Amino acid sequence: MTVGSPGDPDRSESFGEGLLGGLLDRAHELPPHLVGPVLADTVARLGGRDPQILLQDYGQQRLVPLPGEGLAGGEPLAIDRSDAGRCFLTSRPVELVLPDGVRVLLPLLDGGDQAGVLAVTLDTVDDDDRRLLRRIAGLIADMLQTKNSHTDLFFRPVPRYPFRVAAETLWRLPPPVSWVPRRDPIAGVLEPAYDVAGDSFDYALNGDTFHLAMIDAMGHGLDAATMATVTIGAYRHARRISIELSEIYLFMDRAVAEQFAPDHFVTAQMMRLDTDTGRLQWVNAGHPAPMLIRRHRVVRRLDSPTTLPVGFGGAQPQVSEVTLEPGDRVLCFTDGLIEEHESGQEEFGEAQLIDWVNQLERADREVRAVARDLSHTLKRARGDATSDDATLVLVEWRG
Repeated sequence: MTVGSPGDPDRSESFGEGLLGGLLDRAHELPPHLVGPVLADTVARLGGRDPQILLQDYGQQRLVPLPGEGLAGGEPLAIDRSDAGRCFLTSRPVELVLPDGVRVLLPLLDGGDQAGVLAVTLDTVDDDDRRLLRRIAGLIADMLQTKNSHTDLFFRPVPRYPFRVAAETLWRLPPPVSWVPRRDPIAGVLEPAYDVAGDSFDYALNGDTFHLAMIDAMGHGLDAATMATVTIGAYRHARRISIELSEIYLFMDRAVAEQFAPDHFVTAQMMRLDTDTGRLQWVNAGHPAPMLIRRHRVVRRLDSPTTLPVGFGGAQPQVSEVTLEPGDRVLCFTDGLIEEHESGQEEFGEAQLIDWVNQLERADREVRAVARDLSHTLKRARGDATSDDATLVLVEWRG
């Protein structure tokens, strides 16, 4: 046996390394249905029991227990009225003292995205337990994310209502509805969650440039969903070959015109943000103007020259520009958010939207909570009914 010199680092496996290493060693080849048993075995070695994985539903209203061997079951929990919901909304651990121990709730974070909450019970909790549980939660979140692309097991418990085919198609299209890195967080909501038609959005952070597009394809059902899919696909391709912002519109326009009848169209808005300087550029193709939120109030609409909706062969659009201040937020939305109305009543309107934004912004909360509460508040104000998609996306530049 070779003995290292006194100055060599200790490379023997500690308890913590062995615990986390057991997860890592099995993660790459672990079938999705065995995530629960492996998690249960891991927390048992730490002295934990009753592990539970709670996943957010598509309406962003409940946390639903993931069924499976080794995992604790239970009823869905309301995000707004539960300790697990508090953990989810704040992205911070929550500890509950119970008669038989301590229930620890941890956010399941993956690259700024949050899928849900991990819950584990221990007899007592110290800082070593907290550190290991936090890292276990991170590994489990990564496993759920990487394995979700080739299984339906993590999808089945999440819907609250049956999906229509159009909604099934579009929910697989956008990136995560919320992404909260250290800089420039983003959050979006698609409503009605289980029956969306032609609304969608897409974003990407490439180096110091953040890209965002929001679209609204005409009509309803599968035809609108198909048109939205083609439009987002064209946007992604144009963005990835690094053409200018105004040329992205022309690329999307040709794609829709070549695939659909002349009377089919998509309103669209494409943005590009320099995350170092706060320089925001955008082009508008028949879409509602976004709103600039500064110091927790809507200060202006980002009006700009517009061109025809995608598919109608409009002129190359003019690029508009504004320089953001640290902490500024930009709210993008589709017309369903302000044009909806109850039977015989006036449209919801932009003025009411601004009022609610100003009220919800006063609490100085993160974008995910504001976007979610704004969407749900507006839906309640419309009588919990809608005849059109009502989608919003909120972006913050922290500077």
